[in-house]
Amino acid sequence: MISKLKTKYTSMPVQVRASLWFLISTFLQKAISVISTPIFTRLLTTGQYGEYNVFQSWMGIISVIVTLNLFYGVFLQGLVKFEHEAKIYASSLQGLTLSLCSAWTIIYFIFHDFFNELFHLNTVQMSFMLVIIWTTSAFQFWSAEQRVNNKYRLLVGLTIAVMIAQPAIGIVLVKLSEPAYKATARILGLLVVNVAAYIWCFFIQMKRGKKFYSKKYWLYALKFNLPLIPHYLSQTVLYGSDRIMISRYVSESAAGIYSLAYSVAVIMTMFNTAITQTMGPWIYRKIKDRKPQDIGHVVYSAMLIIAVANLTLIMLAPEAISLFAPPEYSDAKWVIPPVALSVFFMFMYDMFASFQFYFEKSWFIMAASVSGAVLNIALNYLFLSPRWFDFGYVAAGYTTLICYILYAAGHYICMRWVCRKHLDRAKVYDTKVLIGVSACFVISGLLLTTTYEVPILRYSFVGIILILLIVFHKKVINYVKKLISMRKAED
Repeated sequence: MISKLKTKYTSMPVQVRASLWFLISTFLQKAISVISTPIFTRLLTTGQYGEYNVFQSWMGIISVIVTLNLFYGVFLQGLVKFEHEAKIYASSLQGLTLSLCSAWTIIYFIFHDFFNELFHLNTVQMSFMLVIIWTTSAFQFWSAEQRVNNKYRLLVGLTIAVMIAQPAIGIVLVKLSEPAYKATARILGLLVVNVAAYIWCFFIQMKRGKKFYSKKYWLYALKFNLPLIPHYLSQTVLYGSDRIMISRYVSESAAGIYSLAYSVAVIMTMFNTAITQTMGPWIYRKIKDRKPQDIGHVVYSAMLIIAVANLTLIMLAPEAISLFAPPEYSDAKWVIPPVALSVFFMFMYDMFASFQFYFEKSWFIMAASVSGAVLNIALNYLFLSPRWFDFGYVAAGYTTLICYILYAAGHYICMRWVCRKHLDRAKVYDTKVLIGVSACFVISGLLLTTTYEVPILRYSFVGIILILLIVFHKKVINYVKKLISMRKAED
């Protein structure tokens, strides 16, 4: 049996093996995050946990500004476009990113009082952040190069090692630190591992390319990525602004409780990632072959799987929170329903946005991202600020849900426009089906929230879902097989 599996594995094309290991490493990262979360919620108070998560949210936003996300699309595109000088291209973009990080570090230290007040972080934490941002970007450049070349062994090994080392060292440092410095100790754990594991990525690409500065490639990268910054920044703001604003208008303790709920709920994005990574190339192929009408029925099945997975989490939210954290975090269960519902609409956005990406309608993507981020900030201010309604931190979960619903709806409208213009008015999805499934899902999720104080009723719903899975298990298995066949066909 083992020899047959080994033979089958070695006979796979390298692209398939690489895809398989990248998927495995993604799931392992999520798994390690799941395992470490209960440990940190017991080592840190809700306030300390909130302080750390607010730091993470700010770091996501500041990273976009400091590095311009040069290790994303422009780097991948350049590795292919400038294939004959790929090593020079890589080293020059490493040089550009280090220059940007150095310039922003100088600016920070000149105006550190202003920035510390703005971000509600101290000088030590901000210094750590800038180093983490640079080392992470150095790794991202190297990682992208490995993916393009299907060199997965070292990348997967390093990724898993870092994912284990960061929480392990963080636990040790938090336990050794004084109460007032525990959040900073957790950040220090990230810094130590990043420097040890990632800094060599910079030097190895510099050694290969031997070019720190290239006017040609620096200008190319800046011209390409600067217009995309609003999009990158808006996505980060949409993901992390909740915790920042809760910390500012409610308390760091509330931000900690909200962060735990958000972390638990977005674990369900594993299903999104697994399905979209498999279906993405297949959808592009259907668009290219001008057969978009084949997409709808496959996506409907995926929607049901995502919906059932998230409804199960909503049903078990009280138990999930008690597993992940001590009793002082128990109110986090009220945040899980709206965030889990949001995960469903994140998936729908991906299914619609593929059409804009294929036909290079990037301004649609940017407009939707900026609008979503601005709306999220406005709604959070309206419902969290004491000057207005002051509904408490749970309201931030519902503002997130509203924004993702509108985000998905906006991309659906854009997709319809693209289909009219480029695909002979092809009807990809039935609007009534999308609205019907979405409405049933949202209503079910909100109704399940009312059963949190009646465990018997909730467990009855869990039993019903298990029975349905048993009854329809063949259909589920056939759908999974279909996804696997899609992956193989594209690879």
